[in-house]
Amino acid sequence: TLLSMQVVFLHPDLGIGGAERLVVDAALALKSKGHRVSFITAHHDRAHCFEETKDGTFSINVAGDWLPRKIMGGFHAVCAYIRMIYITLYLVFASSFKPDVVFCDQISVCIPIIRLASRAKVVFYCHYPDKLLTGRESWMKWLYRKPLDWMEERTTGMAHFVLVNSHFTARIFRGAFTSLKDIETHVLHPTINSTTFDKAMNSRLRLNNSTLPSTAKYIFLSINRYERKKNLELAIKALVSHDDWGMTHFLMAGGYDERVSENVNHHKELVRLVGDIIDFSFYANHLHNYIEQGQLIQYCLNKIKMGINLKITFLRSVTSTQKMALLSSSTAVLYTPSNEHFGIVPVEAMYMKKPVIGVNSGGPKETILDGITGFLCKGDAESFADAM
Repeated sequence: TLLSMQVVFLHPDLGIGGAERLVVDAALALKSKGHRVSFITAHHDRAHCFEETKDGTFSINVAGDWLPRKIMGGFHAVCAYIRMIYITLYLVFASSFKPDVVFCDQISVCIPIIRLASRAKVVFYCHYPDKLLTGRESWMKWLYRKPLDWMEERTTGMAHFVLVNSHFTARIFRGAFTSLKDIETHVLHPTINSTTFDKAMNSRLRLNNSTLPSTAKYIFLSINRYERKKNLELAIKALVSHDDWGMTHFLMAGGYDERVSENVNHHKELVRLVGDIIDFSFYANHLHNYIEQGQLIQYCLNKIKMGINLKITFLRSVTSTQKMALLSSSTAVLYTPSNEHFGIVPVEAMYMKKPVIGVNSGGPKETILDGITGFLCKGDAESFADAM
């Protein structure tokens, strides 16, 4: 039997997202084996977090929340690095923790500090190289990112053990960090807390009848953060492109943090898209069916009459219980990102016996069995509509 170890998780922002779900589930697994597990983070909002981080399951320690997340509307990466360095300094110099293992993810700049100031082994979980998550639109941006990119590669290689979330990310990792070609990466797919899902299925948790229109025979669901890279508009366009969408209803549940401007702005963009969806140009692909202009106008008027705005419900930052109810009540799940690093939602949906329609790229190719547990499609509305 392994001796009980003290494991500390360093995570920059303990909110709601795939990375947060990963570290929480990893912590639960370690605790179930008798290890002592704690978190140190720079931000933890009890109104925007997973239940296990506020119900006393873990010791949650917040340090450095006063540090800025951005400076003059920019420098997000520098601020994130500073916040991560701060919580690392808190761990090694100000806290009472004497960890055997430190589990860190997202930002690797903490690793050399831990190695210099403690005897703890460092596990680094790479969700995706940070250097590839931003553009280089100008020479100033290139100059700004150059030292950060160098630091990311250099410090990642200092971890005792490097994990990645998919074989897709492992390939990207090797291409992005050429100096780390001799570093062995281990694929550890994110998983789910099956006990929670089993309870939801056994209790037959469902949405209230008042939540859905009585005409909704087929319920399609999307669960993702309100971010442009998640390509959520694809699901909306696929719904409208479907010939038999009169009996369908679409639920878009998105991670939403009022502090994150993209969450706020993209949610507004999607709501606006639904409002503007009746546009002749949007139905240009249907012109071959409606040759005469009068027929095309009538087609669009029929769509208006059917009321697309009544076919879509936007939900923000649903709780774990609400998510279970959404999955239980859905016919299928639409997963719209392209080249997603892994994607935990398809795994959750398939465990709940719901087929997943996803883009044929990235991590979902490792989880969705095409034609068996769902469909892997081209990333366009027509392909998704056919699968629906």
